[in-house]
Amino acid sequence: MTRVADIGAGVIGTGFIGTVHVEALRRIGVQVRGVLGSSPERGEVRAAQLGVARAYPSLDALLADPAVDVVHVTSPNYLHVPQAKAILAAGKHVVCEKPLGRTADESYEIWKAVAGTGVKHMTAFNYRFYPAIRLAKEMIDAGELGDIYHFRGRYHQEWIMDPEFPKVWRLDKGIAGSGALGDLGAHVIDQSRYLAGEPSAVNGVLRTFIKERPGGTVDVDDAFEATVEFENGAIGTYEATRFALGRKNQMRWEINGSKGSLVFDAERQNELLAHFGGSAPGRQAQGFRDVLVSEADHPYWENWWPHGHMIGWEDNFVHELLHLLTCVKNDEPISPRGATMEDGYRCAEICDAIVRSHESGRREEITYRQ
Repeated sequence: MTRVADIGAGVIGTGFIGTVHVEALRRIGVQVRGVLGSSPERGEVRAAQLGVARAYPSLDALLADPAVDVVHVTSPNYLHVPQAKAILAAGKHVVCEKPLGRTADESYEIWKAVAGTGVKHMTAFNYRFYPAIRLAKEMIDAGELGDIYHFRGRYHQEWIMDPEFPKVWRLDKGIAGSGALGDLGAHVIDQSRYLAGEPSAVNGVLRTFIKERPGGTVDVDDAFEATVEFENGAIGTYEATRFALGRKNQMRWEINGSKGSLVFDAERQNELLAHFGGSAPGRQAQGFRDVLVSEADHPYWENWWPHGHMIGWEDNFVHELLHLLTCVKNDEPISPRGATMEDGYRCAEICDAIVRSHESGRREEITYRQ
């Protein structure tokens, strides 16, 4: 019987997120057969730094390697369509970093290319695999929050506030597709779909605060705000910015239901704030309580340490990639816990609707293609 450790992986991209994938695979016990860098020279350097045996000179060489069963796409966004389609044509399983494509059209193209192929596929929305968020999902699915009324989600960073920060690829629309919306907002939008329900309409506003930087003109958004309506009647807000001074990497949401409320903050990722109706007045019972998500019966915790010994941001990629590899091993479909290429496409449709709303100044309904 195939073991997870017998599955071979190839990683496209040797930057920040590619390095995270390599490390997560190593912790699972899966051998990274090789990496593909932005150039053969960079690939060789990074393979040596990461302790990976091989640097592929080209995508064709990676796909021709019979030892590679799963390919990880962590390259800049404009490469996702051609690389994903080539991987699927080679019959290999694939996980692609978000955003799936630069636009809904590109994301749809990738999703339809994978449909019916039989390969396992995921869009890498790693926040779905935080123990606290999985616990929130279990509570919501069990009806403990009752009817969902509100979802308010935001993702705040500060990393490009300096006007002298150069124009990198994430600030180039041709390469990235969008700015804070696709990079950060996509996580918030996916969390809303995962936890609160399917969005049906949005009103959005985008802003670029610093339009000229060393290296050229910035043609993506620095920040966005949107109101959202859900098919189940809930309402809410989305927000993402790279201009929140003091915020390093905060993805935070609050969900309010008829029976209770939950709050998650990625800067305190092992905690979940909870409040339920019926609490007796008084200083001992009123208001939110802080749940430390580290007990043996909490999601994923059987694989980690004694309670109170916290895990980190990178460990959630271990949960995510182990889910994919287990589905490959057992020849099972990706479960609703994981995000498929269809989830990546649906998120892209919501992002595009926010852009359309900004351009039109009107509320935009969301329509999903089949």
